[in-house]
Amino acid sequence: MQLPPPALLAGLYAVLIVLGGALLMLPAATALPITWSDAIFTAASAVTVTGLVISDTGSQFTLIGQGIIMLLIQLGGLGLMTFAVLLLSMLGLPVTISQRIFLREDLNQTSISDLLVLVRGILKTVLACELLGVTLLSGVFVPEFGWAEGLWQALFHTVSAFNNAGFALFPDSLSRYVGNPIVNLTIPALFIFGGLGFIVVTEAYGKRSWRAFSLHTKLMVVGTLALIVWSVLTFAVLEWTNPATLGGLASTGDRLWASWFQGVTTRTAGFNTVDIGGIHDSTSMMFMSLMVIGGGSTSTAGGIKVTTFIVLLLATVAFFRRSQQLHVFGRSIGAEEVMKVLALTMVSLMTVLVAIFLVTLSHDGNFIDLAFEVTSAFGTVGLSRGTTGELDGFGRAVIIAVMFVGRVGPLTLGFFLATRSKPRVGYPASKVYLG
Repeated sequence: MQLPPPALLAGLYAVLIVLGGALLMLPAATALPITWSDAIFTAASAVTVTGLVISDTGSQFTLIGQGIIMLLIQLGGLGLMTFAVLLLSMLGLPVTISQRIFLREDLNQTSISDLLVLVRGILKTVLACELLGVTLLSGVFVPEFGWAEGLWQALFHTVSAFNNAGFALFPDSLSRYVGNPIVNLTIPALFIFGGLGFIVVTEAYGKRSWRAFSLHTKLMVVGTLALIVWSVLTFAVLEWTNPATLGGLASTGDRLWASWFQGVTTRTAGFNTVDIGGIHDSTSMMFMSLMVIGGGSTSTAGGIKVTTFIVLLLATVAFFRRSQQLHVFGRSIGAEEVMKVLALTMVSLMTVLVAIFLVTLSHDGNFIDLAFEVTSAFGTVGLSRGTTGELDGFGRAVIIAVMFVGRVGPLTLGFFLATRSKPRVGYPASKVYLG
């Protein structure tokens, strides 16, 4: 029996997690010995570009260990098949139909045409963004740490940011740079570009005209801008006087920078410049909703995706207007797409709710903290209120499973949603009373 491409891809990601965990167990990778549980959790968090950690990455892992984590982030963020196709292309080897099918699933595409063009566009985008990120961040880290360590800090945080991983080499993430303009502009620019999706970035670079953009790109740009404005303003209003977060900062400028940074990082990346454990419960709920939404398709971000959320809103508006079709930007969205969106959202919400239930079985802690941790794992965000390190083996296993589903689950679900089947028997229509 031949496994479908999404199942094989999920298996490859699982193998990468185990291999990464084995590499992190090497004595040369850690400053102090770690358990298999710690190694597998860290590898899973890196491969799924989540960023939840058991211990401080900068002090627990040596330069070799940090390099392994960075490689796992890059492989997991851009996709295994993308790297395989890039390698074949560089070696001048042909890409077979079966490999293109796997690549289609890995990039969440519906067609195998123009996949190689997309992959080359991805490579150019990644190289350009990460090179620019290293250059800009070096201006902050090199004067502080010297050339060798400063360049490494710039490279690691650039890769982590562009892939929306949220791993940092400082115990307080990036809180020490809360008022630094370069860090507060470069890091968000990297994870916003990475979270938009490679299709959007390459299309925006190639066409450079709003009229020429596809409906997907228009929805992603408008949706992302709206969510950024909402999250930044709401975070500032909710936390402005909180002494544990914005209220404890020295100047109004630092508060504004922190509001900007924390507002844009919440859906995808998982970096923080304020103490996430100190935010109000209302802010936690707002963050959880943003983490469920996530970033864009074919991106390094997780969640149900911005376009999914927009289609849900459009379908709701259409229902109250008694409209039979969804119209946006002069285009219509069919009923089949709406059904896919509903299926994806339902599976995602059920995954989060079941995981929260399982974690609460093994850990009798603050409910908001536990729910926040699970939601962060599903959205592959990595923000934490400090509960990750307190979980037992079962709780860690649940979080690993949720991170895995959040990263590769949509591939499998998309395969089933894309498979058409004609019913053999037809049944008469009937009515169910709803609401």
